[in-house]
Amino acid sequence: MIKRALLNNLKEHLSRKEISLIVGPRQSGKTTLMLVLKDYLERRGDRTLYLSLDFESDRQFFSSQESLLRKIRLEMGDEGGYIFLDEIQRKEDAGLFLKGIYDMNLPYKLIVSGSGSLELKEKIHESLVGRKRVFQLNTVSFEEFVNFKTEYRYEKRLIDFYAIEKDRTKDLLLEYLNFGGYPSVVVESKIEEKRKIIDEIYRSYLERDIAYLLRVEKTDAFSNLIRIIASQVGKLVNYSELSSTLGISFQTVRDYLWYSEKTFITRRVTPYFRNVRKEISKSPVYYFIDIGLRNYSLNLFGNLYSPSELGFVFQNFVFNILEESLRYTPAQIHFWRTKDKAEVDFIIEAGKSVVPIEVKFSDLKKPTIGRSMQGFIKKYRPKTGLVVNLALQGEKTINGTVIRFVPFYKLYIIDLF
Repeated sequence: MIKRALLNNLKEHLSRKEISLIVGPRQSGKTTLMLVLKDYLERRGDRTLYLSLDFESDRQFFSSQESLLRKIRLEMGDEGGYIFLDEIQRKEDAGLFLKGIYDMNLPYKLIVSGSGSLELKEKIHESLVGRKRVFQLNTVSFEEFVNFKTEYRYEKRLIDFYAIEKDRTKDLLLEYLNFGGYPSVVVESKIEEKRKIIDEIYRSYLERDIAYLLRVEKTDAFSNLIRIIASQVGKLVNYSELSSTLGISFQTVRDYLWYSEKTFITRRVTPYFRNVRKEISKSPVYYFIDIGLRNYSLNLFGNLYSPSELGFVFQNFVFNILEESLRYTPAQIHFWRTKDKAEVDFIIEAGKSVVPIEVKFSDLKKPTIGRSMQGFIKKYRPKTGLVVNLALQGEKTINGTVIRFVPFYKLYIIDLF
């Protein structure tokens, strides 16, 4: 069993009346997490009921609010308890359905899960305004991965483990960059089985989620678009070029990429700019929520050896750490490009403060700063900046800006501002 960090957040929310709504990619572990939470509640003596729209026998209870309430009262009585409703995205008008039950002010706490299809039902968020808290469960993070791989021996001392076991840390990083974090992939030891699992996840996503959402039988154009985006991780995306390459309309390209975000496959990052004449202001870049799925789409699953290819994947990896760390803050992640081709990988913006971040997939020996980072510092005068790399730690001041050189594993604990 892989321990998920989100479990503690869910436990803390159990005492709140709001619906605990767990969302995330297909097969990221939402059902397992719910069952672990259910077991925790039962061990402390609480009453629980688990129903899933994936089960044919349970679907009858979702035909109406009254049907569900009759089932709940039959199993739980009127004394209260915890109700787990899994795969709610399969229910039409899920938002209104849950809103109606919530507004009855019943003595039951609802813990609900849904995958990407739920996110596309925008009305669910409108219906549940003020009635829910969203908890996003992505695939297994690097910290969760390392804890599992080291059998939780260093669970409270991971930073010490990284600093002392440098070779082991690098091996684990390379494994993670190759195979990603889908739980069923992580727990499988045989490479061939890992490939079969990720193939099933990818095909299931295309054939069930995307084919259903697009109302088409063939998803070739969408699949080809994902492959192109995968090959351009961290690079500027030109919608017109994609439209021409794929033979689909400009708007269809944008719609498909929107679907890929809403179904927890990609994340779009917009440019940071103040001068539209000299800086890129429109073209975005994309990153993948799970690196393994990105690799699989390019037939690179388990076969990443090229330093340049690993460099872009490492950049995606760092983005995922930043996105996870900043999720519940007002900070936004951007990138910086000029029309003269100067670039800084990430710009963290919070109010009037900005932090430029460069990513280097290398064992830096000394604190050197590239021309692009120097150019950004000269133009915007940030208080601090970061150079994320494999091992070097230190500081260097340039034009009044303190540049911190940070090993990637310290991004989990560093205070960016």
